[in-house]
Amino acid sequence: MKAFGTVFKYGDNVDTDVIIPARYLNSSDPKELATHCMEDIDKDFVNKVKPGDIIVAEKNFGCGSSREHAPIAIKAAGVSCVIAETFARIFYRNAINIGLPIIECPEASKGIEQGDKVEVDFDSGIIYNRTKGTQFKGQAFPEFMQKIIQAEGLINYINQK
Repeated sequence: MKAFGTVFKYGDNVDTDVIIPARYLNSSDPKELATHCMEDIDKDFVNKVKPGDIIVAEKNFGCGSSREHAPIAIKAAGVSCVIAETFARIFYRNAINIGLPIIECPEASKGIEQGDKVEVDFDSGIIYNRTKGTQFKGQAFPEFMQKIIQAEGLINYINQK
C-alpha cells in the first residue's frame, strides 16, 4: 500500500475541536463532516485538499475529545495519510478503527514542509519527500493493521471474516 499527495502542515497539539469543530457534531455523515474539516485552523483546507493529500503535524496530533468524527472528517476529505511526531492515543486508535493510515515519525515531521509532495510506503514505513529528495523511516504497519485499512475500517474487516 502506498499514499502520494501534497502536504498540509500543522504544528503541535492539533486537537479534535480544530479538526472538526463541535458545532458540526450533530452530523455523523462523513461527506458533511469533510466540508468542515480543519476549518478553525485552516479556512482554505477544504477548498484545496485533493484525494491522496497528506497531513503532516508535530506533537500530540488529535488530542482532546475521543470523538471518531475527527479521523472520519480527515479521511472523508480525501487525506490518504497523517504523519506526526506523536499522536494522542485515542486518536491513533480511532484512526486505525476507521481505516485512516497514520504514521509516527519525528524526523519526517521536522523535515517535511507545507506544499511538499510526499509518498508513503506503508509496507516498509519509508516516507519519501519527492520535493526535497529526502526520505525518512517511519513505523511500518503490521499486516493486520494494513488489512483493517484496506477494508476501510475495523467493522468492515470483521464483517469480511
